[in-house]
Amino acid sequence: MKLSWIQGKSQSSTAANLDYYSQKIKEAAQKNPAIIFLPELMTSDYFAIKQDPANFKLALELDSPEIKEFQNLAKQLKIDLMLPFFEKQSSALFFNSTIHINHQGQIVSHYRKMHIPDDPGFNEKYYFSPGDKGFVVTQCQEAKVGLLICWDQWFPEAARITALKGAEILYYPTAIGWDDNEDPSVYKSQVEAWTTIMRAHAIANNVFVVAVNRTGREGHLNFWGHSFVADPFGKILIQNETEESVNHLDIDLAEIESARRVWPFFRDRRVDAYGDITSKWLS
Repeated sequence: MKLSWIQGKSQSSTAANLDYYSQKIKEAAQKNPAIIFLPELMTSDYFAIKQDPANFKLALELDSPEIKEFQNLAKQLKIDLMLPFFEKQSSALFFNSTIHINHQGQIVSHYRKMHIPDDPGFNEKYYFSPGDKGFVVTQCQEAKVGLLICWDQWFPEAARITALKGAEILYYPTAIGWDDNEDPSVYKSQVEAWTTIMRAHAIANNVFVVAVNRTGREGHLNFWGHSFVADPFGKILIQNETEESVNHLDIDLAEIESARRVWPFFRDRRVDAYGDITSKWLS
């Protein structure tokens, strides 16, 4: 099956971003992919760089006209589209979300980011409530995709549960970048850590991983791109640099079963001994 993903750069307004990504999606669709993946919060700038109550106006509802535009586009192009956005549920509840729009233009799955960071330049706890839908696996035309988002990528529990629910591809839309306030000497090691943790999820769960990051400078953050796909043995099949790009890759889902014959991690799990994992801390 063919996958496509867009390593995109924010265009500084919701209207401009919608036009930008619509054009990129149409470009990607020319290669007839089964699924098109987009980066985290792609409908706007990465507003969580600072705390500003005015930014809540950027949130969209599931029935917003902007969402319907992408539904119509997915139907027109006959593709499965993974759409991350800033979601408003009510005047009090906002989420960092991803929806799966199928090739008929229907919203068939809906995930809300479970792990919410709060770091300098990433003030997400100010904006987002923790996800309330659990870990979500969605059925596309040709594969089952686990919907995870950015900070989720650092938690092996999230990857494991999503794989146990049948995901063949773990998808991580991402907004991560270098901070001008940090020493540039750490930049390379940060990218390596980010890549390594998700390659480990691919290996430990014998699945494909698709990580799609933003690119471009926003304020004091320089989103580093480096979007990639890893196979069930953790091999990076393709990885971007830092520039904007529309990407395509053919994968063979049969490699999942092959990997599970060679490295049968699921067979050898000791679920009877894992109760402590639900503790906050063990001393």
